[in-house]
Amino acid sequence: MTDESTSTYIVAQPILVAVDNVIFGFDGEEEKLKVLLFKRKVEPFAGQWSLVGSFVQPNESAVVAASRILTEFTGLESVFLEQLHCYSSVDRDPGDRVISIAYYSLIQLETYRKKLVEEHEAAWFELHEIPDLVIDHKQMVADALVKLQDNARRRPVGFNLLPPKFTLPQLFKLYQEIYQKEIDDRNFRKKILATDLLEKLDTKDKTTSKKGAFHYQFNKTKYQQLETDGYDILFH
Repeated sequence: MTDESTSTYIVAQPILVAVDNVIFGFDGEEEKLKVLLFKRKVEPFAGQWSLVGSFVQPNESAVVAASRILTEFTGLESVFLEQLHCYSSVDRDPGDRVISIAYYSLIQLETYRKKLVEEHEAAWFELHEIPDLVIDHKQMVADALVKLQDNARRRPVGFNLLPPKFTLPQLFKLYQEIYQKEIDDRNFRKKILATDLLEKLDTKDKTTSKKGAFHYQFNKTKYQQLETDGYDILFH
């Protein structure tokens, strides 16, 4: 029998579950890694910059909700999407008790639907130009970049940010943006070519010089193998 005089009764408080997406894209023309942000339309923090996010609906898992939001904002499906971290500080959101499961995505900027981004009042920002973000969203971006850097060392995730054909200089610039530091060009080429991930094409990109730079594409079989097996490459 329960002694009601000593029992502890806890009043249930609704806890909302949200997803927030750190969406990275590589701007090939500006050679910059960027993140997609949008201005919130509802309180709290209406009019302030935020990550793309939504509450998880009763009929959704967290990853399904993250995929839905990604499609709603970019028009893209079946792109790189990986869970990042759970943010659950009690006082993280002044509006309600909200737990957020963050994801990060990698997309090719040439493929997303610009009209959708404009409709949501969203914009792409370079990493060093990110404005103040609501609650802990800036921390989410920082955590996602660290995760991307670790993954780029161990898996060929960087290719999710490039168009189907690209040059070695473009690939080199991408990895410098991922690591946010200068890396040795010759060492990078040597290590990346040693993976057998790249297939050299007969065409050239001559937009920056008359001599031009050969296009490459990734070897799909090798790509899938390394996605599963991984590798460990340090780019200095």
